[in-house]
Parts: sequence; structure tokens; C-alpha cells
Amino acid sequence: MIARMWHGRVPVAKAARYRAFLAAHATPDYRSVPGNLAVHILERADGDVTHFVTLTFWESLSAIHAFAGEDISVAKYYPQDREYLLEFEPAVVHYEVVGGGPSFAPATGS
Repeated sequence: MIARMWHGRVPVAKAARYRAFLAAHATPDYRSVPGNLAVHILERADGDVTHFVTLTFWESLSAIHAFAGEDISVAKYYPQDREYLLEFEPAVVHYEVVGGGPSFAPATGS
């Protein structure tokens, strides 16, 4: 299983609207891709900025390619993001999931 993590910042005044946008548009987009296992949206207020992290879980790198395209390290943005984000971070990070809760089954092999 692969975790994909993206980070973005929005002004606090726009945080509720961005949260609603993510719930209505981005989350369903992630979930529509075969191989997406879960979508989590994390939010943290910090002064006049609110940080958002999307943490998604995928069966494989090929499933991420189906969502993100050829270069999976490049962040995927929606046209509406221009209304909210303070900047556009160019990259996302990926992690192999090697531990977890009671239902976690680690990958076998080398």
C-alpha cells in the first residue's frame, strides 16, 4: 500500500469554503479512481493561515498513475484551487505503508 501526501495553505477566512470544496469535489475525484483505498483530509489553523493535507492510500503505484498522470511526484491541482491556495507546492510525497492499525496487513517480500 502506498500513501500519497499533499500540503497546501489557505487564508483562515477561506478555510471553511476550501474544506467544503475538497469534500464536494476533490474527495470524490480521488475515490473514483480504481485502486484508491482511502482519502483523509487534515486541517490545522496556524495564525492567519490554515494548512490542509490530503493523505490518500492506494493499492499500487499504477493506481496513483491513473489519478496523477505520468509523473506521480507532481501535485495535481483543480482550477478552483486558484480561489483558495496561497501558493502551489509543486510536489507531493509518497510513502510505502509498513505498519498500521489492527486491520493492517503488511506487504510481504523483500
